Amino acid sequence: MASAALELMGFFLGLLGMLGTLVATVLPYWRTSAHIGSNIVTAVANMKGLWMECVYQSTGAFQCETYNSMLALSSDLQASRALMVISLVLSVFAIAMAALGMQCTVCLEGTGSAKSRVAGAAGGLFVTAGFLALIPVSWTTHEVVQTFYRPNIPSSMKFELGECLYVGVSPCVLQSNEQPLHRTEKQERQQTHLK
Repeated sequence: MASAALELMGFFLGLLGMLGTLVATVLPYWRTSAHIGSNIVTAVANMKGLWMECVYQSTGAFQCETYNSMLALSSDLQASRALMVISLVLSVFAIAMAALGMQCTVCLEGTGSAKSRVAGAAGGLFVTAGFLALIPVSWTTHEVVQTFYRPNIPSSMKFELGECLYVGVSPCVLQSNEQPLHRTEKQERQQTHLK
């Protein structure tokens, strides 16, 4: 029974991780304008994401513009987009495989070893998806911090860490905890088959 609870907990952590990755991928809050030095006027706030740039004005107007050309984007932005989308696809496959491999489902009921292998593979996919999402988040974080501390860049061109970078780290942590939960389940199933 404890293993079924661990499986359910792992499944819901993976589902939360996938939703967090989706939110971090879609929203434009990867970089937000820094209000420092002579740039303390907060009438306009600029935000940049993987898919669009947005401007928020103090009057309440929120205006976004998507990036028009894929080829005009920088290579790090293209790589970040690709890694986040691949992470989402792997998360969807991992959720489907975890649902098949859980004890509380009737799929693959006759074959206990296949069910445990599917659950272990789902845990591996969750971990891979988490690491793939961690790469662009940490890459962008490093770039924002390095650009912020360059003295030759004017204050109006500097950005701070956006909310999506914080949201993007949490799915990586959630999905990285999947493999031990599914591995524990696999070991428990093997021990019950030996008895």
